[in-house]
Amino acid sequence: MTKQTDAYVDGREDTRQSVVDEGENPSPFSYRDLARVDEALTMSSKETGLRFTLYIGDLGRDTRTTAEDLHQRSGGDVGNGVLVAISPGQRVVEIVTGTSAARRLPDRACALAVLSMTNRLGSGDLVGAIVHGFRQLSDSAGHPARRGH
Repeated sequence: MTKQTDAYVDGREDTRQSVVDEGENPSPFSYRDLARVDEALTMSSKETGLRFTLYIGDLGRDTRTTAEDLHQRSGGDVGNGVLVAISPGQRVVEIVTGTSAARRLPDRACALAVLSMTNRLGSGDLVGAIVHGFRQLSDSAGHPARRGH
């Protein structure tokens, strides 16, 4: 099945059902890797005030449409959300931003993050791609209180 991790900054509890199903395919992540990914998600959300979500799995034939659908179904304030969807088997990275988030993360910033991530993915570094991608996106979005200065 798929893996989805989420970071909330508004203090609300995540009441969604887990979509992680280890089944016959154990996680490609070690506990250390998961901790690094979780820290990247949490720090990106805390630093920017945006709600970052990560999806790793197959995105079907129309990867963009699937990513947009996942973003809409992610719950919470989707307008302030950013979904990073990675399909390693398809060699695709999609970034979907909500309406409010898009004002702080223009297409160019997202494209640069995707380029950075694909370079790392090409060398087999999935966790590094995720961590550095979120870092680049949060640097581009900036802190909400500092953006006007």
